[in-house]
Amino acid sequence: METLCKYIAYNTNMKTLKLKLYQHKRNKFLKQAINAAGVIYNHCIALHKRYYRMWNKHLSCAKLQSHIAKLRKHNYFWQTVGSQAVQDICQRIEKAYQLFFERNKQGVRPPNFKKVKKIQIFHPKTSWL
Repeated sequence: METLCKYIAYNTNMKTLKLKLYQHKRNKFLKQAINAAGVIYNHCIALHKRYYRMWNKHLSCAKLQSHIAKLRKHNYFWQTVGSQAVQDICQRIEKAYQLFFERNKQGVRPPNFKKVKKIQIFHPKTSWL
């Protein structure tokens, strides 16, 4: 019962906005950032699969975040996504893999690649708000 109350109290402080992005030239940078977030997501999934194939081990969230941070320094396209958004992407993938490992026999599948246009979760930089 206590964990349920903490969860509800935690969610009352969060604010979520659901927006529809229309085609317009003013939305160019926001669309680029969302596309970059999709590319980063797919790259993280590819890294997980490659790491497991090579070492037969799970890639930790900290290693993944540090690796993506190094890659972001050299890739201008990835720099359009804020660091908090990249950390959130890594944490979501970590959570999905933990769920997969816990409930593997119940038919839960590992996270898979997504179309870049289908990425729905994005945290804009706080300077944009």
